[in-house]
Formats: sequence, structure tokens, C-alpha cells
Amino acid sequence: MTVLYEDNHIIAVNKTCNEIVQGDKTGDIPLSETVKAYIKEKYNKPGEVFLGVTHRLDRPTSGVVLFARTSKALTRLNDMFKSHEQIRKTYWAIVQGAPKIPEARLENYLVRNEAQNKSYIAKPGAKEAKLAVLSYKTLVRGDNYTLLEINLETGRHHQIRCQLAALGYPVKGDLKYGARRSNPDGGICLHARRIEFIHPVSKQEICITAPVPDDALWRALTTPLQLSPQGREKNPEV
Repeated sequence: MTVLYEDNHIIAVNKTCNEIVQGDKTGDIPLSETVKAYIKEKYNKPGEVFLGVTHRLDRPTSGVVLFARTSKALTRLNDMFKSHEQIRKTYWAIVQGAPKIPEARLENYLVRNEAQNKSYIAKPGAKEAKLAVLSYKTLVRGDNYTLLEINLETGRHHQIRCQLAALGYPVKGDLKYGARRSNPDGGICLHARRIEFIHPVSKQEICITAPVPDDALWRALTTPLQLSPQGREKNPEV
């Protein structure tokens, strides 16, 4: 577990694609319990450690996850995530192919299929359909894959995965939404890169960035961003 930020009220860690944020039917130890154990040991806390889950990432997704260490922070962060005010989440995704429009805003209505744990594009007005809005821009384009930056305006189930797949560019490794093949680690190339928000207690502006997975393709597509101010030049190696 890699801690990205911590203070008396909040803690943020970099989730791997093999971890779950909260306990589920698999019985695997969730990230929340790992963070609790870390806090208990580091600060020598007696008894039960308080830790509030403020948001979640799909299991195959990596990146920054924010937890609350106090009930005051949890209440305020929950309100911020629910209203999408004073908080901004940025994702990076490696997708198959290259979008013809390098930068766009997508609006779709999504319907969630609970049995399949999958979301589908629906017509406006369809039963239980919810509006999903995101903006993306191309960061680096390779021969086979493209690195996109995505900003969410809504927080729907599998929103990024579903909307990009519907556009014809599924996230690499995401078999559920049409990727050609799975990734060796069982994850998908969707990474919660950054979270920016007003601290729930101090009211300071906080920006937390999660390093991308240590993977050859991630390195190949993100290296041009470090070498070029534009970060949009074609990389023939990927």
C-alpha cells in the first residue's frame, strides 16, 4: 500500500488493480482494512480505528482513493462527492485505437444491469436511465493505443468504461466492455490519476496525484508527457 497524503482528518492511498475498496462477497481483505491497520500501527492507536469510505473505484481500476479519518471529515466529504461541488476527479485511460475527435464532451443515458454488473447506453427517458457526462482529451497517441485524460461531471456505474466503449474505444484489458484481450494482471488500464478538493476541515485546496502502474505500456505512453510540453506527439513504440 502506498500512502499519497495523510493528516489528522483524511488519508489517500494509491490502489492497485487487485484491491477492493470495501469488503464484498469474495471475502478478500479490502483496502479499507489495510489502511486501518496502517493507522493503528503507525499511531499506536488502542481499540478500533475509525475510517470512513468516501468513494469507490472498481476492482480492476487503479489510482487514488480518499478515506476520512474523522466523522466530521466523512460527513463533509460525502456531501462534496454527492453534489460534485468543491471536488474534481481526473482519470487516465489507455484505450484501443485513437478517437477521431481528440477532445470532446460525452453525454449519454446509462442503465445499470445489476445481474451482469454492467451498464448500457439507453435512450433518454428509458426506465431507470441516468444522465452520464464526461469530457476527455487525447494526451498521447500510439500506433495501437491512446492515452486519454477524462474528467467526470457525473458519477455513474462504470461510466467511463461504458461511454468510451460505446464510442468505439474500449479501455485496454476491459473484456466486459469489448476489449480484445485481458491484461496479465487481471486489471484494466483505467487509473484515477488525480483528485482535487477543498479540505473538509482546514478549507485549503488539496491536490493528490497517483503515480501510474509500473507497466511497460503505461511507461511508454506517459514518458512523452515528461519530455514534451504538449505531450501529444505520436510514440511509434506502442
